[in-house]
Amino acid sequence: MARPKEFDERAAIGRAMDAFWVRGYEGTSTQALCEATGLGRSSIYNTFTSKHELFVRALDHYAERGIVARTALLEQSGTGIERFGALFSYTIDEEAAHPGRGCLVVNTVAEFGDRDPEIRARIDADTKRHLTLLAACAREGQLDGTIDSAREPGDIAEFAHSTVAGLRLMSRRGAGRTAMDAVAGIALNGIAAK
Repeated sequence: MARPKEFDERAAIGRAMDAFWVRGYEGTSTQALCEATGLGRSSIYNTFTSKHELFVRALDHYAERGIVARTALLEQSGTGIERFGALFSYTIDEEAAHPGRGCLVVNTVAEFGDRDPEIRARIDADTKRHLTLLAACAREGQLDGTIDSAREPGDIAEFAHSTVAGLRLMSRRGAGRTAMDAVAGIALNGIAAK
């Protein structure tokens, strides 16, 4: 009979996610993962088989949390432009709460590029989910008259997604709230109905 696991696997993934988020994949040693999760080396490898597998699971956990939070935020009442404003404000608030950390997905793109097909596929899937959500928000904003109807919703989605990534990179390089607020304001002005 197999011994039951004596730890909460989801909690361990969450703590590993935080370690990878701060240090990146290459910068997070197995020892750092042991310290972050409270697990021994053998427990990590017996449960997750490799550092790479634990990273993939942590990235999936991060992506799922992100899409759930953004969906809830964008489905709140308000006009289309107010929803995009709320998204940018939410992003800036997150960065202010954790300055310099940025976004695990953006950090992973910067670290891995195209060299790992499994990670690339997960990032592509996460991006597609976000773009679908943002395009729907843009269409709703065009219908309520607050978003520029001369632009394609998919293009607005790409722009908003890139703006969020840019805000996260700004935070990572040490930009403050004032600079990020200015960028968000310019972005909102760029998609608002004229």
